[in-house]
Amino acid sequence: MKNSVYCNRNWKHFRNILNKFHCSCSYSAGTASVTPLSQQKGSPSLNTNPNCDSPLSVYKSIVDSGQLRYDEYQLSIVERLDQLHRTLENYTPPSEGLFSKLGIIKKQELKGPKGLYLYGHVGCGKTMLMDMFHQHCKVKKKRRVHFHKFMLDVHKRIHAIKQTIPRQYNVKTTQSFDPITPVAKEISEEAWLLCFDEFQVTDIADSIIMKTLFTSLFNHGVVVVATSNRPPDDLYKNGLQRGNFVPFIDRLKKRCDVLCLNSGVDYRMETLPSSGKVYFLTSDANIQTEVDDIFHEIAATENDVERPKVLEVFGRELLLPRTCGGLLDTTFNDMCVKALGAVDYLEISKEFHTVILRHIPQMTLRQKSAARRFITMVDTLYDNQVRLICTAEKEPKYLFQSSAISQLDYESNRMLMDDLGIQEQSDLSQASIFTGEEELFAFDRTISRLTEMQTEEYWAHRDPTKNS
Repeated sequence: MKNSVYCNRNWKHFRNILNKFHCSCSYSAGTASVTPLSQQKGSPSLNTNPNCDSPLSVYKSIVDSGQLRYDEYQLSIVERLDQLHRTLENYTPPSEGLFSKLGIIKKQELKGPKGLYLYGHVGCGKTMLMDMFHQHCKVKKKRRVHFHKFMLDVHKRIHAIKQTIPRQYNVKTTQSFDPITPVAKEISEEAWLLCFDEFQVTDIADSIIMKTLFTSLFNHGVVVVATSNRPPDDLYKNGLQRGNFVPFIDRLKKRCDVLCLNSGVDYRMETLPSSGKVYFLTSDANIQTEVDDIFHEIAATENDVERPKVLEVFGRELLLPRTCGGLLDTTFNDMCVKALGAVDYLEISKEFHTVILRHIPQMTLRQKSAARRFITMVDTLYDNQVRLICTAEKEPKYLFQSSAISQLDYESNRMLMDDLGIQEQSDLSQASIFTGEEELFAFDRTISRLTEMQTEEYWAHRDPTKNS
């Protein structure tokens, strides 16, 4: 009972935070609202001097006030961001000449300033620094977005354009229509500066279109600033048909200066829960009752009743049996064992401000597919600042263990290799889709994020009115 008393006592502190937000505003599912940068993922609630108008002056002000610890690695990155900030002041992309627009002469690359690609270990402050840059950059049209979300949007646009092909083009001609270039042009008209968080490539469908997409974006003068856990040369490492992806890496390095931010400190792990607990171990027999109480306490603040809810995702229905307003109560099996994907988790993030996820098991590569979905779910909830309450078999740092893949996964891999014409002992058989290397690499990020998602600071940032 000691753990139960502890959980109940500490939950009250989070309840007070939750009630504070509900007193000032009510949550309305399906209604979008703009979230200030200070409440975005990765951006701590820092009080800045209103007279500071550049990344460097803001960073120094925050350090001087004691809100951030001085970090020479971060400072070196901020200085480069500040240089780009000055370069981009009142930036507009160069325009095409008349002859180029009419197709009389070959289209030329419209060279804009080089962007930045920041990489380093999880929790080293990459996202915070990029957000600081994005907030103060004086580019008229700019966009800050999680890379996975951006690529989902790109695929939606490509699909929409393909639907128009029969009306606009003669499909009987031998020349194939390229829908990627017009999508890139459309994006370049909406944003001259693109700031990507968590730049990573794990999907073969993404890898195939990256070179064409980003070559066109760069040719339209779009400037890219990105954060990633991997250096460019490790993107899509051991991925299927990676040879087709490698030219994009060269293109990326040509248009972005690559900077490493590895101070050896994970700041998320240093902000441990002090007065609240939202991650519970299933070893305590009373924990499910405690979490039920939490559900009812949050539900009491919602302007709704407990009921099932159905979300429409790309024309199909996703049934969620237990919800109440902006609160979802679900299980690991329903979210990660069933065949859901990033787009499902994104719709959930739009609909709910708090998710209770029960019965998370300890995972190995024997549950590779479920582990991959769990990683994607945590990434999506974290990026959209959704509050997460968990019951799990182990603490976050012990949730993942490396092991040999299961016989079922081995047989599935063999079937996929047969379909692709890949020999079992060939180099392609060591692609990350078969070995689980990508999941093992992502585990560290997931552990770090789960730890941060337990903190009072993370919960306080999530305004229940946010639905983006």
